Amino acid sequence: MKFAISVHGAPFSSSAAHSAYRFAEATLDAGHKIARVFFYHDAVRTGDSLSVAPQEENTVIDRWAELSEKHEFELAVCIAASLKRGVINDEARDRYEKPAANLHPAFTIVGLGQLIDAIAGADRFISFGA
Repeated sequence: MKFAISVHGAPFSSSAAHSAYRFAEATLDAGHKIARVFFYHDAVRTGDSLSVAPQEENTVIDRWAELSEKHEFELAVCIAASLKRGVINDEARDRYEKPAANLHPAFTIVGLGQLIDAIAGADRFISFGA
């Protein structure tokens, strides 16, 4: 079975990214596939490479990156939501003349159409967060 996953809650003030990660890990361990994980609203901060978790916590960003590399699925952040929250790639940095880009290299900035495409190509869609 193929899953499309959407995450909506911020990584450090919501359990959405952690819950979605645990779901994805269990899904993959059970032999299923993930079409794409789409980070929307405050969840785009999951792709912020400048975020630092407290010492006693593992960073969910690195865990997502490792899981997506191992199982070859896309970690997509919504372009409109990421621009509003200051999560940008090199292209946006240049376009908007910002001093730095902070999108983690494992993540891709995409449009909302990529979420629709993932849902259309999946057997199941599950959303985490508000």
